[in-house]
Amino acid sequence: MEKPVLVVLAAGMGSRYGGLKQMDSVGSCGQCLVDYSIYDARRAGFETVIFVIKKELETDFRNMVGDRISQGVSVRYAFQDLADLTEELDVPEGRSRPWGTTHAVLAARKLINGPFAVINADDYYGPEAFRVLYDYLAHHTDRPDCFQYAMVGYHLGKTLSDHGGVNRGICRTNRDGLLENIVEQLDIEKEGEGGRFTTDGGQNWNYLTGDTLVSMNIWGFQRSFLEEAEKRFPILLHRALALHPKEGEIQLPVMVTDMLDRGRAQVRVLSSGEKWFGVTYREDKPKVVEALRQKTEAGLYPENLWA
Repeated sequence: MEKPVLVVLAAGMGSRYGGLKQMDSVGSCGQCLVDYSIYDARRAGFETVIFVIKKELETDFRNMVGDRISQGVSVRYAFQDLADLTEELDVPEGRSRPWGTTHAVLAARKLINGPFAVINADDYYGPEAFRVLYDYLAHHTDRPDCFQYAMVGYHLGKTLSDHGGVNRGICRTNRDGLLENIVEQLDIEKEGEGGRFTTDGGQNWNYLTGDTLVSMNIWGFQRSFLEEAEKRFPILLHRALALHPKEGEIQLPVMVTDMLDRGRAQVRVLSSGEKWFGVTYREDKPKVVEALRQKTEAGLYPENLWA
C-alpha cells in the first residue's frame, strides 16, 4: 500500500485579505501558516507534499515557501490551469478564475498513486487533525461496493473571525458518524460562543451554536476519488456554468455530496477539538501570530521549524 501524501491547495488569491496570504509570515523565523501545517503533517507520518499553485507563481512560491519546506519533506508541484479538463466546455469570455477546489485537486492527479489528504495552504488545523487523518488513511481502503473517505470536522465556535463574516460548510452526520451532507453557508458572523447569518439583509437572523460541526476543507481520499471526480467534473461544471456563467465552479463539498447522493462513497467524520486559525482578514493576523508564539513557547513547535 502506498504511503499517504499531502496535497496543499495554494493556487487561490485571498480577495478579502488582499494578496498572497499563503506566503505571509506568521512565525519569528519567516514561517507562514502552511509551514506549521506541514510540520504537523510530517510528525503524523506524511513524507511527501504536493503544492497545487498557479504556474505564474512558481518562482515566488518556491523561493518564499517551497524551498524552505523541502528541508523537512519531499516537495512536488502541480499547476492549476483553467484549460485543464474543460476541452469540451465553452469557457466564458474573460474568465480567469479557477474552477474551484475539486479542479485544484485534480491538477495533482498524475502525481498521486495512493491515499492522500487535502488541506488549504492558509489554514492552521492543529496536530490532532493530521494524526487522526493519517491514521485513517493508513488503515482503511475502499470497499468493493463503496469508496471510503474521511473528513476532519471542527466546532463552528472555534473557526470564526472577530473581524467579519466567514463562509463555512455546515455538516450533518448520521448516528454512525458518517457524513450525510454539507451546506455552504455564507457570511457567518461571530455571536457569543456561536455564530449568526442572515439571508435578507439583516431583517432576520439565523443562529448557530458553537458546537455546530463544520468542514474546514481537510479531507482524506483514496486514489478512487481522482478517477471518479475526473469523470464527474465536466458534468457538474457544465451545470454550474449554466446557472452562473462567470462564477461557476466545483468545490470539494459539491463533488463529495454528488458521490454521497449517488451512493458511491461514505465519508467518515473525524473530530478535532482543536481551535482552527486562519487569516481571512488582515486584522486576523496579530491573533494568529500570538497564538503560534504561545504554542512555540509551550514547546509544541521549535522556533525554527526546518532547522
